[in-house]
Amino acid sequence: MQRIATWLFYGVGALACVYLALYAYAMLTAPKLVPGEPIKIYRNPDAPKYS
Repeated sequence: MQRIATWLFYGVGALACVYLALYAYAMLTAPKLVPGEPIKIYRNPDAPKYS
């Protein structure tokens, strides 16, 4: 039982490290937003216009 708890503890710790690494990657590679600059939304030019 103690061996399972130890491996479970290591697994949760490894998952936490992976989560933090992915979070850091997302924060460092995210496009920087500048106040007042319009947000660019890319659409397919062939998409139907509903308005």
